[in-house]
Amino acid sequence: MIAYLDLPAGLSGDMFLGCLIDAGWPIDALRASIAALKLPADSWQVRAEEVMRGPLRATLVHVDTQETAQHRHLSDIRELIQHAELPPAVRDDAIAVFTRLAHAEAQVHGEPVEHVHFHEVGALDAIIDIVGAAAGLHGLGIERLYASGAPLGSGWTDSAHGRIPLPAPATLALLTAAQAPTRASPGPGELITPTGAALLAQLARFESPDLRLMRTGSGAGQRNPAWPNVARLWLGEELAAGAMVEISTNIDDMNPELYGAVSQRLFAAGARDVWLTPVQMKKGRPGVVLSAIAPAALEGTLCDLLLRETTTLGVRVHPVRRHEAGRGQGVVETRYGPVQVKLKRIDGALWGAMPEYDDCLRVAEATGAPVRLVYEAALAQAQDLASGDA
Repeated sequence: MIAYLDLPAGLSGDMFLGCLIDAGWPIDALRASIAALKLPADSWQVRAEEVMRGPLRATLVHVDTQETAQHRHLSDIRELIQHAELPPAVRDDAIAVFTRLAHAEAQVHGEPVEHVHFHEVGALDAIIDIVGAAAGLHGLGIERLYASGAPLGSGWTDSAHGRIPLPAPATLALLTAAQAPTRASPGPGELITPTGAALLAQLARFESPDLRLMRTGSGAGQRNPAWPNVARLWLGEELAAGAMVEISTNIDDMNPELYGAVSQRLFAAGARDVWLTPVQMKKGRPGVVLSAIAPAALEGTLCDLLLRETTTLGVRVHPVRRHEAGRGQGVVETRYGPVQVKLKRIDGALWGAMPEYDDCLRVAEATGAPVRLVYEAALAQAQDLASGDA
């Protein structure tokens, strides 16, 4: 099953939870997932109610916590989640969301990731939102999550660091790193919270899939502004019409330096893979076949991009079929620091894990260590992770 998050009024952690509960995930399953964190029983309470936001009905999730102010580090939150009795995929997704948040906060405040103090997003309600969202997607059997563009409101808000402009700097950093598209804002205010942005950046693809709708869920925000403050989750089966296409073109007269930029733009536009194949063309000239795999819905966009960005006069398009393993993100600890890894899952079980090269490069630049050593250290830990879950 796949799902699509429609965000006409933005997204927060509790709106995400409201979508999941409204779509059929039991509130007791949410409570059980939070109980697995082994938090003090009197420190939290979760409840849901039906509310009206304008003319629309939606589910509002209340996350009530009793906690003295704590400024947790990423390591504190990672340890809390790693020791929870949750499915490995849920733990991996939740930790990966917080890791993204840590990198965004580090970028915003100009400090190393390990020194970042989580303030609002390290509080119990944010932990419950993120762990609950990961558990809810798993509980509903959602294998892939897609999302619409993000509406970004304007104005100012108060934070632990003082008064800051909207969108919040961490929200903007998270959505920028994910190259997220935006959409028109219904009004001012904080529409996408840092928690909502981190969930989108880590767990969703910003695409509109072709699906056969099976059910929907609407989550309400805490505020009741002049517009319906809801997010909507559409669940269904991916249609065969939403299959993939292979787009390719032969080129023998373009500066080789330009291929890198074209490939980056293809990826940014939604291509799943891009590659170059050397060929011999007419008159014995060496050439290159530039190819991309992409969702069929993006065919026009990518063909137009190739025609504009390269010297080609035409492109070929062929329908293709793919069988995919489940994918996820995790984090392993190395002597150089935490490194993100790609997880491969089949029927829910972990079948492989590989380091993210860009994250290895980031760690290498931060520590002065060779990238090769960081990668090898992360690979060893990733293989231990995969064998331990087998």
